[in-house]
Amino acid sequence: MNKTERGIMSSLLVVAVTYVLVSRAECHTSTTPTPLNSCKAFSTCDSCIQNPKCLWCMTNDTCTDYPVSYILPPPAVCKLSQARWGVCWVNFEALIIAMAVLGGTIIISIAVCCCCCCCCKKRQSGPDRDEERFARRREEIRQRADERKVERKVRHDDIRKKYGLVPDSDHPYSKFENE
Repeated sequence: MNKTERGIMSSLLVVAVTYVLVSRAECHTSTTPTPLNSCKAFSTCDSCIQNPKCLWCMTNDTCTDYPVSYILPPPAVCKLSQARWGVCWVNFEALIIAMAVLGGTIIISIAVCCCCCCCCKKRQSGPDRDEERFARRREEIRQRADERKVERKVRHDDIRKKYGLVPDSDHPYSKFENE
């Protein structure tokens, strides 16, 4: 699953959770007297939504009082895809999806920025573990090579002494000087 698919899935999850929580939540408010202009008197969407206490339902083209006991109108009053409040061209369903996508995008952007900042600070603080490990390994290889070089030199010097190839040697097999 790539980043785009994960982003879409997380947005859909946010939308679903928001819809479930919001549609089940009840707001307990005090009852207010009905206004002088009853919502049932309005016959068009534009005239109905001018009153913030009214809800226009596209299913049956009626204007009803907004059910204040719920955050979102329940399906018994009007389906979310058909309910209009505030403006006639936006339904509640689209509004919920748009807000969830926007909120998810903002949250993901903040998380990515935080991760990037943390990674940049870590990189600037010094060499990372891989560089240190490679440097240590190079040093170990160099030390082993130096040790082998010293051992070879000692062996070669012993062989030279044995056969008298080393000048100023006291070995019995050293070269006889012709006098």
